[in-house]
Formats: sequence, structure tokens, C-alpha cells
Amino acid sequence: MLEIFETEISRLIKGEKRKVYVYVPDFEGSFPVLYMFDGQNIFLDEEATYGKSWGMLEYLEENEVPLIVVGVECNHHDEREKCGGRLSEYSPFFFEDHEWGYRIKGRGRTTMNWFVKELKPYIDDNYPTLPDRKNTFIAGSSMGGLMTLYALSKYNHVFSKGAALSPSVGFAPENVLDMIERSKYRKNTVLYMDYGENEIRYRNTRAIYADVTQALINKGVLLESRIVPKGNHNEASWEKQIPFFMDTFFYR
Repeated sequence: MLEIFETEISRLIKGEKRKVYVYVPDFEGSFPVLYMFDGQNIFLDEEATYGKSWGMLEYLEENEVPLIVVGVECNHHDEREKCGGRLSEYSPFFFEDHEWGYRIKGRGRTTMNWFVKELKPYIDDNYPTLPDRKNTFIAGSSMGGLMTLYALSKYNHVFSKGAALSPSVGFAPENVLDMIERSKYRKNTVLYMDYGENEIRYRNTRAIYADVTQALINKGVLLESRIVPKGNHNEASWEKQIPFFMDTFFYR
């Protein structure tokens, strides 16, 4: 069962509402919860930004996955507007990209505070969740993948597992590595992380990804890292990785 509702995210933009997509299994029980970024791209093609979703609804239903999935619509504003856009909300850091002309004030902390202090309590109060850290996961792609790394690092007391697909670690690699080095991860922290073969060739992404992978391993994170054969930076490719990170989440 997929529910869609709108909620105000006053911590980010006063008075603005975003769609929240909540999938609940159609069978009895209480379930772990997976929170996801770019919620409009997760379940339905007709809602997706580029007309192609991850196909998460079909996967969950066909495989009867015992998991609640909560996706939050991203910011659709232009980065040049006063309120900022998706890059601002999905970046934990200030960064500049001279090639693309970006100068981004990161508001990732504000975003995650809303997830943790407003969204999660609402979901736990209104749906059959297992609310403890062991059963609270987070996932995203691209900038959402970067936010997954941030959430698992700085909100490790809330999230035990994450999936970072094609994480945008190249925007501020020094900040990412410093964040990992300064973070304290509990010994049962699990992360699935990947990059597509066809996208990792861009700039020096391969070297940065290797550095991030090594840093996480050094900190004791239980990491599954992949280079996806023929993988690309899009929803069609990320859809194919769902079975891999689900296996990581539920591996016994």
C-alpha cells in the first residue's frame, strides 16, 4: 500500500509543503523503516522528475519485503533563489564548483534535523514501525547518496544501515573524508555503496571513491562496495541495484 501526503517543512522553507510517499506492506506486523531522498523518483514513473522511477513499489510488492519505505520529495527551487535548491538541502557542506558555476551553502544539517526530529516521530506514531536504531535505515542516490553518508556518520545514533548509490563525494572530497575521520560509528553500522562503471570515469571520481571506501573501512563500517558493470547515473540504473542493497540490509 502506497500513501502520499503533503507536509510542511518549516525548518527549511517556512510555509512550503512537500510530498511524502509512504509504502506499508499489505500484511500484518511491525516493520523496519527505510527513509529515502528524492521521494518523487522512488515509486511512480508519473511522479518522477525525468519520467522514470526506481520501480521501488513493484519490487516491494513482488518480493513481499517486510519494510516500510518513506520517500520525501526534493526541493525544486533554483539554486540562485534565496531559499536555495536541492543541492543546498542535500549538501552537508559549503562548496564551489567553478566548472558548473555552483556556489552552494550546504543546509544538510537542517534537512536531517527535520528528518530526525519531525518526520521520524510522525512516521513512528502513525505507522506500524520498529522505531529503534537497529531497524531504521536511510538511502539515496547522487546528492541523496552524499546525504546518506552524512546521515550515517553524524546521526549514527538514529540510523544503523544505509545505501549510498552514486554518492556525490566529488563535490567536496576533503570535507567528506574529514567527516568520516571525525565520526564515531557503532560497530554494527552497515553501508552499501556503489558507482556505475560509466559514471566513475568522470573527473577523478574513481580515486575519490577509493579514498572514501578506504576511510570507511578504516573506521570499522561494515561496507559493501561495488562498481556496477555498465552502470549509469540515472534511475533506470539505480533500480537494478535495489536487490543488492536490500540483500545488504537483510543479510543474516
